[in-house]
Amino acid sequence: MIKLASVTAVAFALTQSIQATPVVGAIGFTGRVSYDTTSAGTATEVTSWVNSTVNGTSGSFTSVANGTATTFSSSVWKFVTGTPITSFWSVGGYTFELLSSYIVYQANGALVVDGTGIISGNGYSDTTLSWSFTSQDPATTSSPDTWTISASANSLPASVPDGGATVILLGIAFAGVALLRRKLTA
Repeated sequence: MIKLASVTAVAFALTQSIQATPVVGAIGFTGRVSYDTTSAGTATEVTSWVNSTVNGTSGSFTSVANGTATTFSSSVWKFVTGTPITSFWSVGGYTFELLSSYIVYQANGALVVDGTGIISGNGYSDTTLSWSFTSQDPATTSSPDTWTISASANSLPASVPDGGATVILLGIAFAGVALLRRKLTA
């Protein structure tokens, strides 16, 4: 009976979800961009990123210092997209995969684009991230335009529990059933 109770206790303890730690907090960027038109109010895509740096962090991102250079994708970013862009940006051991984006506001030289993606890196589990890109035409005719991105990760991890844990739990359950069957037939 003690063996059966021990097996049951171990099986119950292992049924608890096994997950890595999700990313939490926020990170912000600033810099300059070039568009496919001369105004943020009429643009449909970013054609290049210039002098992108971190301008604020919290939570899991605090290890990345303000002013740290950020690498943005060398590919063109269309504001309305459902096509993922791997390595959309990376900084301080984090990599962000853009999943989708859409225009929230665009008029009078201003632009707001929101979206979602997956952040990974630094030992954290892949986590869904929501973000917002804002830009406005410069006060002078200089180009490229200034912009900011704010991104926050406060949701559940995008990953699922390790499949190996399921196999272990299944094995323990079968062992428990076998012990119980043996006990009952004896």
